[in-house]
Amino acid sequence: MTYYPHTDAERQQMLQTIGVATIADLFADVPAQVRFPQLSLPPGLSQMEISWEMAALAAQNRVPGNDITSFLGAGAYRRYTPPALDYLISRGEFLTAYTPYQPEVSQGTLQAIFEYQTMMAALTGMDVSNASHYDGATAVAEAVIMAVNVLPKRKRVVIAPTVHPQYRQVTRTYTQGMGLEIVGDADPGGSLADALAFLNEETALVIVQTPNFFGQLESLDGLAERVHAAGALLCVVAEPLHLALFRPPGDYGADIVCGEGQSLGLPLSFGGPYLGYFCTRDKHVRKMSGRLVGETIDADGRRSYTLTLSTREQHIRRAKATSNICSNQGLMALAAGIYMALMGKQGLRQTAELCYQNTQHLADQIDALPGYHVWRERPFFQEFVVECPRPAAEMKQALLAQYNILGGYDLGQDYPHLDHHLLLCATEMTTTAEMDALVAALKEIRS
Repeated sequence: MTYYPHTDAERQQMLQTIGVATIADLFADVPAQVRFPQLSLPPGLSQMEISWEMAALAAQNRVPGNDITSFLGAGAYRRYTPPALDYLISRGEFLTAYTPYQPEVSQGTLQAIFEYQTMMAALTGMDVSNASHYDGATAVAEAVIMAVNVLPKRKRVVIAPTVHPQYRQVTRTYTQGMGLEIVGDADPGGSLADALAFLNEETALVIVQTPNFFGQLESLDGLAERVHAAGALLCVVAEPLHLALFRPPGDYGADIVCGEGQSLGLPLSFGGPYLGYFCTRDKHVRKMSGRLVGETIDADGRRSYTLTLSTREQHIRRAKATSNICSNQGLMALAAGIYMALMGKQGLRQTAELCYQNTQHLADQIDALPGYHVWRERPFFQEFVVECPRPAAEMKQALLAQYNILGGYDLGQDYPHLDHHLLLCATEMTTTAEMDALVAALKEIRS
């Protein structure tokens, strides 16, 4: 039974006000052949039956660290979360996923976001951070939009093929219809150097990633100078935890630093919600999308917090906003801020060191196996590429079916010439026993 809150007379009055006779007239602009498609949907179920169905689906989930060992990374990582984090974000004051628009009654939430912004700016070596985007992919897409707003006469965007494939796909979808030319990543076997050949006077932005999608740390020294000499901006997509151990992009001239913040205390949660962080220079802040919390003094001289530069936002300027899809993940930003505060500078560094050490140990063991070859052209942080004696899809299937091991990411999905290559990940949560089990399994599969 369907409940309609309005009477027939009320609906007729609304239709008359907007100048149509029937509800069907509202769909007149939709082509008739797609207006009312036939959907192959099963019969409706009761709430009790739906509960049973959802429970049966949930029971099929296999949880890494519980009944399965995971070496999958590729942008989302198994991390240790301090117990205090979940307790704090579960407090009633914080149970919202959105930025408040009444700062005078939301000082605690705004202060938490301000602290998050401050820590992210320090971690990346940049001047300012916004209060986050949906995820890393949308943060990269917003970087493109910001660059085009800063340099409106330029319509070319250069993306290295070593940037996360899903980030590149989302960027194309996000910016379609803007008349942009996105180049540099068409050749799946290309490199950063190949992408830079597309840099010219029409370029608004160059996007690179560190560590790149293959887990490698490429040297980016001198890149900013080359990009700036062409009049363009440089965006570095950075895995945030590695910044606790390696040089931040702000130190070598990046104009935008963004990426996925899931590593900062957020659980895998089967894909989300995650956190897109976004940092830039002071001179570009008016073109930056996303919420921005500032610190000020109220009429009584007390420190207070407020949303600032709101004239960039869609709730103020609508069509003239810097972006119309830039809502922040407020609860996720809070979690990341609490994580960084709990861990501190040394805690973040120790976690990054554990990731690095575990990854090197695992790579050394696999590289010693006959038939396997680890890419060592460049140093790597917490992921590495291994060439396998069998197709990567077969390797993954065998590891999961025979050993309950989720054996990394099949690179052939996005790079066809790498169909025998796996991207393996080890974090601070990866134990020696888990690594030994993977090595033993790979040895048995090879034999």
